Amino acid sequence: SPPPGRVLRTIVLPLSLPGLAAGLALSFVAALGNFGVPALLGIPAGIPVLPTLIYRRLAGFGPSVLPEVAVLAVLIGAIACVGIAAQMVLQARVDARVIGGSAPAAVLRLGRARRPLEILCWAVVALILAAPLAALASTSLIRVYGLPLGPETATLAHYATVLGLDQVGRAFTNSFVLSGAAALLLVLLAIPLAHAMAGPGKGGRLVRAVGVLIELPHAVPGVVLAIGCILVFLKPLPLLSVSLYGTLGIILAAYLARFLSLALRPAQAACAALDPAMEEAARACGAGPLRRLRTIVAPLVAPAAAAGGVLVFLTAFNELTVSILLWSQGRETLGVVVYALEEGGSPTLAAALSVVTIAVVVAVLLAVGWLGRRLPAGIIPWRG
Repeated sequence: SPPPGRVLRTIVLPLSLPGLAAGLALSFVAALGNFGVPALLGIPAGIPVLPTLIYRRLAGFGPSVLPEVAVLAVLIGAIACVGIAAQMVLQARVDARVIGGSAPAAVLRLGRARRPLEILCWAVVALILAAPLAALASTSLIRVYGLPLGPETATLAHYATVLGLDQVGRAFTNSFVLSGAAALLLVLLAIPLAHAMAGPGKGGRLVRAVGVLIELPHAVPGVVLAIGCILVFLKPLPLLSVSLYGTLGIILAAYLARFLSLALRPAQAACAALDPAMEEAARACGAGPLRRLRTIVAPLVAPAAAAGGVLVFLTAFNELTVSILLWSQGRETLGVVVYALEEGGSPTLAAALSVVTIAVVVAVLLAVGWLGRRLPAGIIPWRG
């Protein structure tokens, strides 16, 4: 048999190129439009990036602010589109189809390299996950930032202080309402939309164009979407004479556009797996499209759509890149409040609020995982 290194180089890596290209493009776009990390680490060090520059321009107000930030947003969008186009070209040129059905994953014997690679993997996990969480928890427990954590310096006063702030209570309420409303609305929209886009004979140009439009708000950086929402909703809506600018409605609208693809993908996969004979039998019995959707498709696709809704909720609950440009007084989200505390010189309070937020997210994950035991395999993504 050929050596494992040759198998990895000549078979595994070429077949993995499309997935690697997609991951590379997603990472590039996510890093390009990320606001939180460059704001907290780059601004104090004097390292500007386009998202933080847009934020500072908007914070400065002035008559020329919107045209300036619109130009910067178009620049970010153009760079992101170049990255996405490069991914599409690479995937189109690489033929990575596998002939035959799926088979169990092959076992790659590492031999003597197993222990060093295992140590390296655990070290990477500790570096990118355990170390930041430990630093966050220790910072939230010390009396004054910079002191070492010990029996004499440990305190829970920061948790009591941060949970007693009015803006924190509003932020929790706003984040729960926005993320919950976005998840619920997108689940209700994803089922009929996925049914309309899936199935034989439904892969025409119009369907592909709709798919691209749905993916675009999630693919482009969040600051581009936020600037677009400001420009669209700054004036009152036609016919309704109602302006969403400065309300939670504009943040909800941005969430609906940005996270629709997250809710749609699981529903599309579930619709594609449905047996067409069920709908054909219902059509033969005289059931119309709406009745078939309500009585056949929706009950079967609902678990997968609910899993997409969970992903939307967890993603939107801690969202910052879009919210930081759309929030107003009294409409703060958790990400905005954490950033404001850190920027305002209260790192211990920001750390305490971050720990509380992580605890809430973990509690939601545990609850969803417990409920997932009663659902078919594959419905909850992390349960397999």
